Amino acid sequence: MASISSAGVGSGLDVNGIIDKLMSVERQPLALLQARETGIQTKLSALGSLKSSVLSFQDAVKALDNISKFTAMKASVADTTVASVSASSSAVSGTYNLEVISLAASHGLRSDAFTDANTVVGSGTMTFSFGTYSSGANTFTANADKAIKTITISSSQTTVGSIRDAINSANIGVRANLINDGSGVRLAISSVDGGTANSLRITTHDDDGTDTNTSGLSQLAFDPVAAVGSGKNLTQATAAASASVKIDGVSITSNSNTLTNSVDGLTINLLKTTATGVTTAITASQDTSSAQSTVDSFVKAYNVLVTQISTLTSYDAKTKKAGLLNGDGTTRSILAGIRGTLNQRLSGLSGSYTNLSSVGITFQKDGTLAFNTAKFQTALAAGATPVGALFTRVGQTTDTRVTFSSSTNDTPAGTYAITTTVAATRGSLVASADAGLTITAGNNDTFTVVIDGTSATVTLSAGTYATTAALAAEVQARLNGNTTLSAAGKTVTTSASSNRITIYSQTYGSTSTAASASGNGATNLLGASPTATSGVNVAGSIGSTSATGLGQFLTSSNGLSVKITATTTGSFGDINFSRGYGSLMTTTVDNYTKTKGLFGAKEEGLNASIKTIDQRQEEMERRLVNLEKRYRAQFTALDSSVSRMSQTSNFLSQQLTALQNLSSARLK
Repeated sequence: MASISSAGVGSGLDVNGIIDKLMSVERQPLALLQARETGIQTKLSALGSLKSSVLSFQDAVKALDNISKFTAMKASVADTTVASVSASSSAVSGTYNLEVISLAASHGLRSDAFTDANTVVGSGTMTFSFGTYSSGANTFTANADKAIKTITISSSQTTVGSIRDAINSANIGVRANLINDGSGVRLAISSVDGGTANSLRITTHDDDGTDTNTSGLSQLAFDPVAAVGSGKNLTQATAAASASVKIDGVSITSNSNTLTNSVDGLTINLLKTTATGVTTAITASQDTSSAQSTVDSFVKAYNVLVTQISTLTSYDAKTKKAGLLNGDGTTRSILAGIRGTLNQRLSGLSGSYTNLSSVGITFQKDGTLAFNTAKFQTALAAGATPVGALFTRVGQTTDTRVTFSSSTNDTPAGTYAITTTVAATRGSLVASADAGLTITAGNNDTFTVVIDGTSATVTLSAGTYATTAALAAEVQARLNGNTTLSAAGKTVTTSASSNRITIYSQTYGSTSTAASASGNGATNLLGASPTATSGVNVAGSIGSTSATGLGQFLTSSNGLSVKITATTTGSFGDINFSRGYGSLMTTTVDNYTKTKGLFGAKEEGLNASIKTIDQRQEEMERRLVNLEKRYRAQFTALDSSVSRMSQTSNFLSQQLTALQNLSSARLK
């Protein structure tokens, strides 16, 4: 008997159809799981959209927590060809009359003519000093505020073109160019900064063994106090000059055409001179656009967030359709937390601006905010800092020697008294004897000091210095030009008093040191036994509790930190610290968006549910596959049985028919 290869073939039953219908019934629980997962995925997507809006709101809130947005100033100049001007928040509103008598000029030098840029000059080192040249006294005094820098001219950089490139790439406040004047190519060197205090001195250490003659690298030397051809080998093209101006009739001299300290809070860039006695007006005023733009962005971001939450949690009774996050506890918590923060009463504020409505921000019936810009501008004009305090964290001090530095989210608002018992100091190295003003190369020109744990060795320029202050300026410029110190981020200052030099570290606190003088010039410079004293940290209290000092910074246990520049101890008034809505809101929203915040916990829970459903679906799929196999096996067996019974029935029918036919034939 032939085997049945397809269910239903032998019996005629629609076995596949029967099995498909049975499996359809069996798959109904799986369909329910899939629908449930789809619902969770939709909810997860909606939560992601909400999180995106919260993050945008977070950006707007953080921008709001910035006092400079509220205290910004702007400035303009009547004649923009004379000067340009910018303002910082410390500028004072007013009008200032500017007369530009002369502009600062950079010191310019030029070489003799070379054939072309490929002409070989020489190798060695070039040292660039900035300072003041006095022709009458025939002296050069280093600018203590400008580091002395040395660059190396290697054997592969000996051409005049390569030397130009080496100077420019060193970025040391000097620029170099090649100028063809028809007779050949000249190397032009000039200081970037103008002013008589930035005149150039260029000394060389020539690999040919002679440092001051007119051959090799030394032909590029320029010592203004040396003889022409013996160290003064470049020609002065432009003398250094300082800028001279009058502001409201007060005479001011500057080494730069950029005036940064002449008027508090203003930076004035001089462009050209004015006619004698002629002035142009500089006007400083409050810049309210930054504050209004920042607050407006905050209001808009809040309204977008509230509208989205309202949509996601809504329910339409007519259509009986609910929002994707209707009834979701996380969404409700977010909205409640944000609204609660905005309705919170601020502490530490006084005066007219203590709530949002006082500056034109009010709640509307639908829960969004309205922003009355006219009322906001009026408030801002009356007091930028009080309005700023409504939004930002602000520390206002009563003593100018104390400034607010930072706070934490745990710092409570309030008024804190500032008291110090120890003033911060810098590490110092004080000479034990008068400095010798004559420095001789190879004899007493080198010394080594350790600044904040970093050792530096320098070589002073040989010569006789006019004053101890001039020698101290050379020391400061040399140390601040030392590559080891600069790489470590260390700088020094020096002072001269009663013919004795003191070297100070620029840092404050217990890690500040200046010590270990050595070298052939150490005794000549500082005496046989200079006194090294380490710096100390400020110590004192903020409010009723002691605080931790680090350098000039004093920090309380609640995270309030101030910088104290006073060199004496005692009481330094109060700091009134307040946290505005932007600061408080930043803390609130950060708790939602951080890794283990509300969003993180909710997303983790939903993803866990999806994972569980996926596992159940996989288990159910395996069970259904096995069930379908069992159904097919059972129906295949049934099909075979029915087929055999059908064959037997057919055989019997055939036999009966044959017997009937035989009987009929016999009767005939």
